[in-house]
This record gives sequence, C-alpha cells and structure tokens, in this order.
Amino acid sequence: MKPIAAILTLALLAACGVDGAPVPPTRSSATPANGVTISGEARVGVVKTF
Repeated sequence: MKPIAAILTLALLAACGVDGAPVPPTRSSATPANGVTISGEARVGVVKTF
C-alpha cells in the first residue's frame, strides 16, 4: 500500500505547475457577470451489505 501511496503522491506533485507559472487574477476576470448562477448537487457515501 505504501508504494501505491508514494506513486500517487509523486504523480500529483509532478502535475503542479504544468501549465506554467501562476498568474494572479485581474480585477475584470475576478468579478462575475451579472445574472450568472452556478448550482449543483454532490453525493458521497459508502454502502456495505452484511
């Protein structure tokens, strides 16, 4: 299990900065347009039958 966790951690860290250096948001891109709504639903759970 430890080798899998190490490989997964290494893969996640290797993906950091893939698209270049971080760029801070500008004032115009940080402000959403009026009338835009984002909604959604998420479910997480575990089911086990005994």
